[in-house]
Amino acid sequence: MSNVPLLVDTDWLADRLDDPKLRLLDATTFLKPTSGYYDVWSGKEAYDKGHIPGAVFADLLGDLSDPDSKYAFTIPSRERFVKKISELGVGDDSYVVVYDQGQAIVGTPVIASDWASRLAWQLRYEGFDNVAVLDGGFPKWREEGRPVTTEPGSYPKATFTGERRPELLATKEDVKKALNDEDVILVNSLSEADFNGETDTYARKGHIPGSVNVFFGDLSSTDSKELYDYEKLRKTFEESGALDSDKKVITYCGSGIAATWNALILNKLGQNNVAMYDGSMTEWADDPKLPLDTVEKEK
Repeated sequence: MSNVPLLVDTDWLADRLDDPKLRLLDATTFLKPTSGYYDVWSGKEAYDKGHIPGAVFADLLGDLSDPDSKYAFTIPSRERFVKKISELGVGDDSYVVVYDQGQAIVGTPVIASDWASRLAWQLRYEGFDNVAVLDGGFPKWREEGRPVTTEPGSYPKATFTGERRPELLATKEDVKKALNDEDVILVNSLSEADFNGETDTYARKGHIPGSVNVFFGDLSSTDSKELYDYEKLRKTFEESGALDSDKKVITYCGSGIAATWNALILNKLGQNNVAMYDGSMTEWADDPKLPLDTVEKEK
């Protein structure tokens, strides 16, 4: 199957569960902010307790990140990624739907399938475009009374080719150059409190100078679990200037997870010149030579 949409709904997936070309990946991971960084842990236990039939577990934290990086969730080498994703059954003759538990930040009501969008972004970065994210994720699937199983899924090992698309990735050097480039818009995907410098999750507080703030958790309904309608999403990003087709957009967040959710929605809205800063605030704030701004609230 070709031309898979960027996002699909539960009806779309349910109609294709038995398609032999479908590769269904559960990318569930959990994150809880703490002072000085995050607590992060694998979603494998949650997967074992129940998942969509046929799905295999894709370990973003362990298998699909660079084990030698100082920072969690750094993109792995191409060789590592291709090896791990091929073992999951993803290859040239398949199409992929990725989902997660939808709990973007543990202990908050924030709804977003940003773990799924992270894996979808990694697949596109490695040259595989036939991938969709399940809108509403596992929570919506389960709430609708659709089938859930504890039986592990499996697919035969596949052949994965394609070429990396470096234009989808922004480095620290790219962001430094963007500070003085009016043709690049930096989108901070974190909360307003993080953006303003009211939290101490990272080594230093604040945001990269010149950034606009579009909180990734403001794009979906906590009731329906789905994204807001097209017009509401368009208005949100229009106000930031990120839909200007003459501009390049770089999204960033804490560790390159939520930023992929905003990048995905920007793509959905027609902005295709989007890169994601993988190191994000974790890397940027860790370098005391790099500037950060804060915002004081009016009293």
